[in-house]
Amino acid sequence: MPLTRDFKETIRARALGDAKFRKELLREGVECMIAGDTATAKAILRDYINATVGFTDVAQATSIPPKSLMRMLGPAGNPRAGNLFDILSYLQQREGVRLRVTARLA
Repeated sequence: MPLTRDFKETIRARALGDAKFRKELLREGVECMIAGDTATAKAILRDYINATVGFTDVAQATSIPPKSLMRMLGPAGNPRAGNLFDILSYLQQREGVRLRVTARLA
């Protein structure tokens, strides 16, 4: 189901005014990716980019055309690992965070 404009605007407004929310949105996207839920991870990263920096700035920072970024983070997108790492590296730098993975033994 496509997101409504109201939902997208709500996310954008919250992200612009709440640094903790932005960081948690980014963290959740990475966590979903690591857990293997790539569809949710791509949706969260797409929402994060739309609500914050925009695809044009990410494109300039990663040398990936904006339309390619939009497609790779879309529902049918299949981004290469290198592209994902470039995107995440830029988003972390811009947000001023450094995400890291730690193992939890079951």
